[in-house]
This record gives sequence, C-alpha cells and structure tokens, in this order.
Amino acid sequence: MITKVIKISRKGQITLPREIREKLGTEVVKIVAEGDTVRIEPVKDLAGSLKEYASQYIPLKEAREKVWREVVGERNRVRD
Repeated sequence: MITKVIKISRKGQITLPREIREKLGTEVVKIVAEGDTVRIEPVKDLAGSLKEYASQYIPLKEAREKVWREVVGERNRVRD
C-alpha cells in the first residue's frame, strides 16, 4: 500500500505523485466518494463507460488525435 499526503490547491486541484500514477497505469481515473472516504480508481477501458454516446468504436488514441486536429483547425479558422 502507498500512502501520501498531498495538498489541494485553491482551485481544487491535486497532483498525484508519480509512483501512484504509475500504479494506476492509465491517465483516466474515476473518483468515488462514499461517506467520508474518497477513492481514485483507474479506468482502463472507456468503451464500456461511453458506449451509450458512441455510434461506433474508436480507439482512445484515435479519438484524442481527432479532437486535437479539430481544436487546432478551429483555432486556425478563428485567427483567419
């Protein structure tokens, strides 16, 4: 078990220590609050949690790349 004490910023943000991020094995996490306990759980597969919103399966890496292309394209259109 790894136990760390970390500070919550004024904006409500925390930074997870590297060893905890590595133990999670993913960049996507789920926060679960039960009573006075809060857990951070890894989300290894988004397909199950997002399937009601998707019309077809797209790997996470491909979806991220598509979003970034659209964001960059939108920024370029706004500047023109």
